Amino acid sequence: MTTQATAPVPGYETRSPADPLRAGQRLVSLDALRGFDMFWILGGETLIQALPDNAPVVGFLKDQFEHRNWEGVAFYDLIFPLFVFIVGVSLVFSLSKTIALDGKAAAIRRVIFRSVAIYVIGILYYHGLRTDRNGQEHQYIRLMGVLQRIAIAYFGASLIFLFFGLRGRIIATATLLVGYWALLTFVPVPGVGHSFAEGKNLTNWFDSQYLPLFKWEFKDWDPEGLLSNFPAIATCMLGVFAGLLMKNGRVEPMRKVTWLLAAGAAGVLLGELCGLQFPVIKKLWTSSYVLVAGGYGAIMLALFYLVIDIWRIRGWSTPFVWIGMNAITLYVIENILDFRALSLRFVGEHARQWLGLWAPFTVAAVAVLLMLLLARFLYKRQIFLRL
Repeated sequence: MTTQATAPVPGYETRSPADPLRAGQRLVSLDALRGFDMFWILGGETLIQALPDNAPVVGFLKDQFEHRNWEGVAFYDLIFPLFVFIVGVSLVFSLSKTIALDGKAAAIRRVIFRSVAIYVIGILYYHGLRTDRNGQEHQYIRLMGVLQRIAIAYFGASLIFLFFGLRGRIIATATLLVGYWALLTFVPVPGVGHSFAEGKNLTNWFDSQYLPLFKWEFKDWDPEGLLSNFPAIATCMLGVFAGLLMKNGRVEPMRKVTWLLAAGAAGVLLGELCGLQFPVIKKLWTSSYVLVAGGYGAIMLALFYLVIDIWRIRGWSTPFVWIGMNAITLYVIENILDFRALSLRFVGEHARQWLGLWAPFTVAAVAVLLMLLLARFLYKRQIFLRL
């Protein structure tokens, strides 16, 4: 890992709208969007779930921060693919810079090293090589998981980016989406037939037959399983296309926003229409889900870019930038350092009794605050860990 420094993020600047990339500046909106996305994973979701149930809007919010059991999407189902989408946007800038400075061979070595490193960290994140827990012997080595999926999607999308031009990238992405749809639609599941139902589809069957060791929640299949890595690469490629647009200095900033919004809306609409035949299912990472999630990702990127990098209204986004500059580092630390347990030390039992219905929210808020303080400490010390 290396330590990289960058300039502090200003709170608010009144400048004329301009493309920061033309001036060689960092795309702050991308860091902020990455941090916004990771914020909900690192404790933001617990803030919502800890709200007292005394208003109709609270019920709606809590529902949006619960994963759908199978078909359909809530806001929380879009968090993971948004991060994969952002990985795709980022790799356009990082690999282009590596190629310009050190050549394509160096870029390929970087991709291989980073993919392997993230994958290994993912193995360690899920209990490492442990085979026992709470005194019970069981296999806990999880080969597929969140970080492992990020590593695989990054690896696949990077190779497509490095070895193909625009036309080849479009064909590769379309092939991944159409091919996955055709596979699950036309190849029958042994003993079941054609089905998208939970545990009865080809993706789940393939995991039960060919994915060894631990599967999430002790099922015989994994929501981040083997076959669904292919459409996940397509999600990352949608981010690559957005990154190519963002990097294009010949396109005016407001036109970039317009194109991202239009492409995002088209992606959501097309995904929902495709979902009539190939349902929108996160745990299968269906092609329709890729389009819907990628569409929302493009819309979010457009809005963050508009407000932060064009209008230069940045004060509100500063905590997200802290997180975004060390997203995976904080994700791993959160697995080791229990912020909620630390929070309970600050919010004692007597205080929780006095707070009543607001006690769970207070505990969650202090845990989030501790996480933000750590993120701020790393940022202010200009400690940015990169693989």
